[in-house]
Amino acid sequence: MEVENRYLTVKHHIHGLPSRLDFELRSAPLTLTIPPGSEDVIVKNLFVSIDPYQINRMKVHNSSQKTADFARQLHPGQRIDSFGVGRVVASGNAEFKKDELVVGLLGWEEYTAVRPGTMLTKIDSNMDFPLSYHVSILGSSGLTAYAGFYEVCDPKEGEKVFVSAACGSVGHLVGQFAKQSGCYVVGCAGSKKKVELLKEKLGFDDAFNYKEETDLRSALKRYFPDGIDIYFDNVGAEMLEAAVANMNAFGRVALCGAISQYTDAGKQAAPDMLDIIYKRITIRGFLAYDHLSIYHDFVSATSDHIRHGRMQSLEDVSHGLESVPSAFAGLFRGDNVGKKLVQLADI
Repeated sequence: MEVENRYLTVKHHIHGLPSRLDFELRSAPLTLTIPPGSEDVIVKNLFVSIDPYQINRMKVHNSSQKTADFARQLHPGQRIDSFGVGRVVASGNAEFKKDELVVGLLGWEEYTAVRPGTMLTKIDSNMDFPLSYHVSILGSSGLTAYAGFYEVCDPKEGEKVFVSAACGSVGHLVGQFAKQSGCYVVGCAGSKKKVELLKEKLGFDDAFNYKEETDLRSALKRYFPDGIDIYFDNVGAEMLEAAVANMNAFGRVALCGAISQYTDAGKQAAPDMLDIIYKRITIRGFLAYDHLSIYHDFVSATSDHIRHGRMQSLEDVSHGLESVPSAFAGLFRGDNVGKKLVQLADI
């Protein structure tokens, strides 16, 4: 059987803010059978992840492009791989059978032919969670939050935690992990609705709209009169500078993202180096994939939190492959509330 497999590509390298007009929907024939001797797995994609880091892959040059396979440069006309959940329709790999649900590196396309060695894992049929959770709270966003907070920040009960972009795919989970660890947590977001959500639904001790603050250093001093012990950074630029200025001695900063810099290279952080030296602040960048060794611990702990109502997953779901470009562009306007996903097909 053969189908026309629709997929998205960039028309050209992107500079500055992305637009839906930067993308093109194409199609190519795909045979839904596996030739003898091949170990490929063909997956019908159900949910795909929409992540800000992809913008760095779409640029003519970015230093991140040579650091990891998932960050490598995308060229015009090339298919865009991304994490997602799907159903196996054909398999030459004995580990995967037809109709099994899988999570891994798929793509912004209707079907993905997954080559041997590509990240792909069967979903435990005994897990009674929505399928989308395996791309969000139990997927790469969840692992990023868990590893960044516990492995990089090394929290202690009673410590004071600040989370930027706290209503984003990672930030809203970090704040909840911090509360489960007995920390005092404040988050910032870009709208009144998001601020209310952080405090009323997710259990943050406090939150503020950074767009209403003219002086971020003073704002953080107001919310943390006794200083910040842990800063989980998703933003970079002025937010990082302000957080460092308010850090306590031996504070820890987890650098997860720098979305303010992704579309404006001029917004590079310049924290006070004397603060870092004399306060003995640790600032560390990390990738979730450095911490795959704790994946099973992460899934076990997080699943338990979900089952007992101690954590919630915020998901912002659009529908149809055609909606991916607008969904992606919306990330840089702050449109999303929680993890941005696109559902490509019915479950």
